[in-house]
Amino acid sequence: MPIPPEVTGEEIDPDVRQELMSLPKGLADDVARNLVMVAQLIDEDPEKAYGYSRVALRLASRVAAVREAAGFAAYANQKYSEALAEFRAARRMSGGVDLWPVMADCERGLGRPERALAMAGEPEVQKLDKAGQVEMRLVAAGARRDMGQLEAAIVTLQSPELASNATHPWTARLRYAYADALLAAEREQEAREWFAKALEADKDGATDASDRLAELDGVEFVDAFDEDEDEDGDGVLAADERDDERDVADEDDDVTDEDIVDEDDRR
Repeated sequence: MPIPPEVTGEEIDPDVRQELMSLPKGLADDVARNLVMVAQLIDEDPEKAYGYSRVALRLASRVAAVREAAGFAAYANQKYSEALAEFRAARRMSGGVDLWPVMADCERGLGRPERALAMAGEPEVQKLDKAGQVEMRLVAAGARRDMGQLEAAIVTLQSPELASNATHPWTARLRYAYADALLAAEREQEAREWFAKALEADKDGATDASDRLAELDGVEFVDAFDEDEDEDGDGVLAADERDDERDVADEDDDVTDEDIVDEDDRR
């Protein structure tokens, strides 16, 4: 797959670059450039990102960072079985636990929420950093909802992290998930409060909390472009109708000499 010349591979994370040093220099550079493309495209064009991840995987399947990138690219394309296999491979190679929450979410994607819940209770969760533990809580709550256990999902999300007034990268998503669960439980007023809190913490627009708030408040958004088109269409129609009326009037006023002669003859 083509890679823009301005992508050199130097943009790669230093830790990943360190892993790639086990490869020959030229090969390491090729892998790095493909990994950069995965990172750049995974949100806006996940299918293309997946293609670059497969190239990197063919070049260096024994590098943990490559298997992890391939996992995330597959995950972004809802290829959960493939993603889970890649994440497991990366975890075996690195020995880390950082991928535990996304592995559990893959189980949800495969229709196995009970396995995701079981993973939420494993010792690996205690080894996660705070962000990882919050992510695991989100996955566990999602699994509860998958199983129809809405109240249990709400309780799962209730935590010191949710109650904290501090803002962290995961704060908006945690508050949003809680608001969404409350709304599903028909606790609308509480849901509105937490959507507002999610919006307050969402500096990067990671959620659609503002839209959800607007829906609860009964605000309807009108596409200004479509409205203008409708107005223009009505204007054209009205103008056409006026032209037709003028044509009829002109016909009425268009009295010829023959008409006058005929009238005289009748007299």
